[in-house]
Parts: sequence; C-alpha cells; structure tokens
Amino acid sequence: MTFIRPRHTLHATLATCVVTIGVLSNLTTASAEEPTLSSTTKLSYPDTRKDDVVDDYHGRTVADPYRWLEDVESDETEAWVQAQNEVTQGYLQALPQREPMRKRLEELWDYSRTGLPAKRGDTYFYTFNDGLQNQSVLYRTPVDVSPSQWASERKVLLDPNKLSEDGTMSMASWSPSDDGKYLAYAIADGGSDWRTWRVREVATGQDTDDLIEWSKFSGVAWTPDNQGFYYSRYAAPVEGQELTGTNDNQMLYLHRLGTPQSEDQLIMKRPDHPKWGFGASVTDDGRYLVIGNWKGTEPKTQVFIQDLSIENAPVRGLIMGFDADYTFIGNEGSTLFFLTDHEAPRRRVISLDVAEHAARTDDNIDEPADRSGWKEIIPQSDNVLEDVSLLGGTFFANYLVDALNQVERFGIDGEKLGSLKLPGKGSVGGLGGKQDATETFFSFTNYVTPPSIHKVDVATGESELAITPEVAFNVSDYITEQVFCTSKDGTKVPILITRHKDSPLDGSNRTLLYAYGGFNISLTPSYSPAIAAWLDAGGVYAVANLRGGGEYGRQWHEDGMQLKKQNVFDDFIAAAEHLIDMGVTRKERLGVRGGSNGGLLIGAVMTQRPDLFGACLPAVGVMDMLRYHKFTIGWAWVTEYGSSDDETQIDNLLSYSPLHNLKPGTCYPATMVSTADRDDRVVPGHSFKFAAALQAAQLCDNPTLIRIETRAGHGAGTPTSKKIEEYADLWSFLLQNLK
Repeated sequence: MTFIRPRHTLHATLATCVVTIGVLSNLTTASAEEPTLSSTTKLSYPDTRKDDVVDDYHGRTVADPYRWLEDVESDETEAWVQAQNEVTQGYLQALPQREPMRKRLEELWDYSRTGLPAKRGDTYFYTFNDGLQNQSVLYRTPVDVSPSQWASERKVLLDPNKLSEDGTMSMASWSPSDDGKYLAYAIADGGSDWRTWRVREVATGQDTDDLIEWSKFSGVAWTPDNQGFYYSRYAAPVEGQELTGTNDNQMLYLHRLGTPQSEDQLIMKRPDHPKWGFGASVTDDGRYLVIGNWKGTEPKTQVFIQDLSIENAPVRGLIMGFDADYTFIGNEGSTLFFLTDHEAPRRRVISLDVAEHAARTDDNIDEPADRSGWKEIIPQSDNVLEDVSLLGGTFFANYLVDALNQVERFGIDGEKLGSLKLPGKGSVGGLGGKQDATETFFSFTNYVTPPSIHKVDVATGESELAITPEVAFNVSDYITEQVFCTSKDGTKVPILITRHKDSPLDGSNRTLLYAYGGFNISLTPSYSPAIAAWLDAGGVYAVANLRGGGEYGRQWHEDGMQLKKQNVFDDFIAAAEHLIDMGVTRKERLGVRGGSNGGLLIGAVMTQRPDLFGACLPAVGVMDMLRYHKFTIGWAWVTEYGSSDDETQIDNLLSYSPLHNLKPGTCYPATMVSTADRDDRVVPGHSFKFAAALQAAQLCDNPTLIRIETRAGHGAGTPTSKKIEEYADLWSFLLQNLK
C-alpha cells in the first residue's frame, strides 16, 4: 500500500574511473548501415515577438520578453505553436532516416504485454496489450485459471481504445473492490493530470451512475463493505484555467455507491494548510482508515488515522511533525507497520500500536506523537530499502543495490527468511496483494529484457516464470555494463551502458546519455521498444544515476536539492566526459536526453557546456526556475528547488535556470525541445519560452527546433501510435545530427 503524492525529477574533469562489468542480459541485431546524412541548411524560424517585461527579484532585474507565451490558450500562442510545428515537421519529414526508423519502431512495439495481476475475490484483474493497441485493455480471468491459459479464458472488462478515436483518452488508474464485484477506474483526457472516476459492475460490464470529477494525484481506497471508496479532489478550477491554475487545498472524501458526488462525505481538509494533500488506505481487516498527509514533493509525511469500527469516530493524529517519510505497509490487529527513513536515511521498517499512539483529543489532531514505543522490525542496511509488502505474514523487502533490485524475505518479527531468486540483474516490480495472500507476482526487466511476470509462493518464496513476451529483436549480442565515474567533488556516480558487445571503443559510437537527478526518484533498468530501436540502429544507450535521485538514500537525494542542485549537473557532465574518455563516443557523437526534471537537467548542462554535446533533447522540462511555482502543482517543487520568492535562493536559481543562461551569439548543439499542449504538470510555457530564446541566441546553423504534441500531456497515457511517431522523430533527429 502506498500513498499517492505528486512527484515528478559548470565543468568537471574526470580523474579516476572504477569499472565493474557485469552482463545483465543479452539482445542480437545485424549491424545497422550508416545512414546517408544530407547537408545541414540554415533553417528559417518563425518570428517571435519580444515584450518589454522586466521583473524585480530582490533588487535583481530580470527580463522576460516571452512572457506572453505562458498564455497557452491565446490565439497568438496557438499561431506560434502551429508555425513552429510546421518548421519542425518540415525538417523531420525530410530526414532519410525517419521512415525506416518509424517502421522499425512499429515492428518492435508489436509484441504482447501483460500487466501485473490483482487478485480480488475469485477474479484476477490485469491489463493486456496485443502489440500496437493505443491503450492497454483491462481483462478479468477466474483465479483457478493458470497464467498460461489466460489468453483463452480472459474477458474484456474495459477497453479504453473505445473511449476516443485517436486513443488520447486513457485509463489512468483502476481499483477493484475487495470482493471483486466493482471496478473504480479513472479516465485521463488528452494526457491531463485531472481524473474522472467511474464505477463498473464486473459481472455485467456496465457502468453505474457514479461519477467523480476534479480528482488529481489520488487513488481510491474501498470501504470494508465494498459499497464506497475514499478519494482526494480539488475544487473545480476557474473556467479557462483548468490546465494552468494553481492546485491548492486538496480534500479527502468518502463516496458511497449510488449517490451523487455532491453528497460525498468530507473526511479531511486543511484550509489552514493549503499545500497539504491526502492519500487514503484502508487496512485489509477493514478496521482502520490510514491517511497519508503530504506537502508537495517533500519526502516527509504525516499520518492520520480513523477507527472504522466505531461509528463517526474522529480522525486522529498518529505520526505528526513532518520529520521523515512514512509509508503504510499493513497491520496485525492494532499494530501498524511503516516503511520510514526516520533515523534511517536508507529506510527501515517500524511498528507502532494504535492504542498507544492515537490517543488524541478531537480538537488536537496535530499533537506530535510519542515515538518511544516504536519497534524496529527490519533495520536499516547498507542498501536502500525501496519498497516493502506484507503478505501471508511475510515481508517482501525490495532493495536497491547500485540501482539494481534485490528482494529479501523477513518474518513478521523481522527474522531473515532468505532472498527471492531473480532471473538476473535488473528491476523488480509488483509483489503486491492482500495480507492473506498465498501467492503474489512480480515483474522483471532490464534494458535488454522485456518485462516477464513471475508467480511466487508466499510461504516458501519459490517462484516460477508465468508469462514472458516475444519481441522482434535478437538478444544474444547486447550487454549492459555498470561503470562508476568520479564527479567534480570526488563523488562516485554509477552509469549503466547498454551496447552491442562488439561495438568498438574508438569514439565512433552514436551514444545517447539519459538521466533524471531529482525528487528522490531512482532510475532502474527497464525495457523499451524505443531503446531497442536505438540499439538496433547501432547506437549506445547510457543512463547515469545522479545525485538528487533516491538510488543511495536520503543523503544522495539531499545532495542534489536546492543550493546543491549544481551537483546534479556536475554529475551528468562527469558521466558525459567519462563516456568520451572510455572511447565509447566523442563529443560530436554524444546525444543527451531527459524529461521533466530531467528536461531541466538537459537545459542546464547544454547552457553550461554547449561544447560537450552533439545533440540535446530536453523534454517537458522545467526551464524557467523563477516562475515555475506559479502554475498548477509547481508550488510543490519548492522544497526540491527553492523559490525566487526567497532572497537566499534567487542567485542559485539564476545560476542554472536554462531560460536565463542562454547567451546570444553562442553555438549551441543541435536541439529539439519537446512538450505537449495539455501538459498540466510542467506547463508548456516553459518549453515555449526556452525554445524562443534558444532560437534567438543560436549563432551557428545547428537546428534549434521545438516539437509540440497535440492532445497529449506530461507523458502518462500517451497512445502507442503517438509514441512511435515521437521516437521516430527523436531518433532520426539524433541520427542526422550526431555527425
């Protein structure tokens, strides 16, 4: 069980580099022929109007000539978007590599994909995509049918492909009731973070009249009687500001089936703390409502509790003070278990007794809890404890070891029971289910292994392969190696490099370096048809695990936050230089890519070191560090970045803000910025302004384009057809410009 909260993500000289090579898996392809590159011609970009907008930040005057592009709904901005897309698509469609790449991507994407099943009542619920379907379909199958027989026994429960002709309506979330009779599911329209929840009867496949609107950053938690669920929502936004207005004052409600949303019961709101948000869980025994309380993306939470066995019981404070992160795992009677980094930066599991720690008066729910009675169940280890589930009296603890997963089993008292055998080195997901489960499932993947599903006997920990996909990609000639390089301040930074085993280390390889570096998010290996296509074209794919992420615990994250944000950029630059020093690639053949917080990363490093890269692909990035907090959920990132409202932070933000560090008369690498018109996470105005300023600053003929997707958002729910077109554009742009 996890609480839902919104997260997203200079010069260094390498001294020494420690290399540890371990083959994670293998993927063969015939060597791709070197594409014929056409000569680069100087592009003519649309004229972008400049205004005399100047802001005063604590005595520092900062011009913002493209402020008008923040109004993404205006006719002028719409005309600018259309003009930019015409230039970009004219360039991309003329590339000789694009159509062969699109066809190869289509072949690679055309493989069956099964999601992890959820067992409720006598039914398995799971998603399945037969290959090129825009959205995966939700199926149901009786639990007495083995996974090998699912294909012949499954029944469609919900097909999102029928919601819209272009596939841009997606099923963003789904949750069956505990008895398996109802399904609550959330629909996202065109990639927006807003969710509309509906309820479907499983037996009939028909929707009820239940309708929940204006929900965002929320799952649902079913009531013990399966006749309702808890969810979080915001007030309806001002008309015209649905995709840009600030999201404050989230509220937690209880919806009863068969009643209108207007009659939903308000469980919790805190107008005295408008930045607070709430996520609900109900214990498997139905006894307690556990409310996770977050504020922005800060990795510190509070916990409230309500005793559901008592009618109209008050909500009481359980863990208060925002001193650490607390994730509810499960309970055994009145004993609750939490995964926390309290006094354990790499996380541990603790237990507490509700009777001892929830003794609060009704009007004093914020009183700090007494932590003296807490018990440590699983102590902190040398590795980061990423996730824990409680099944059949056994804790399944998923650790990160140098950005690779390792799963250990523990008894309810913390006794070590042994390791879960994995098929290789990579990423493990799943291991969920109800606490009385006798079986569970996990997925395994890495950069060269499509996700396979494995069934686990909870009592013994023994696993068996349940489902494995077949892809149109030879696997025996690709390897993934892990290397460690040294950043500017001496910090060791891991890089995972995936390449053909016979690729020469003579600097000739087109290489794509990807990273994120923020919000405590860990990058672990996962298979993607897009990455397979890049490898198939002769490319090398590298991922750097930068500070700011969660790969090595709280300190690793904090060393890439706020006034230490430059460490993230130094780490990335060190990784890039190391790939060059290794002979994997050279500057002209090195492309870099990142999205969201990773888009900020690419914007920052390309302005700090424009000489280091051959091509840059910043996607949906936070590019204006002075105004990011003024839109939608941007305020939630202040704990990560700092804010221009704070005089002590302004100089640091100005030192790396991509928009404010573009220097006219500089030759920047070939760059294609990408965003989407319905991105209400990182609003597209960031990318619009950065692209306009980049085009104005560019000295040389390297292309500086912006690709603006329509009917799409921050990335989640993007139709398969749009993904194929997007990566055909990205990869052909790289093939053209990595000389």
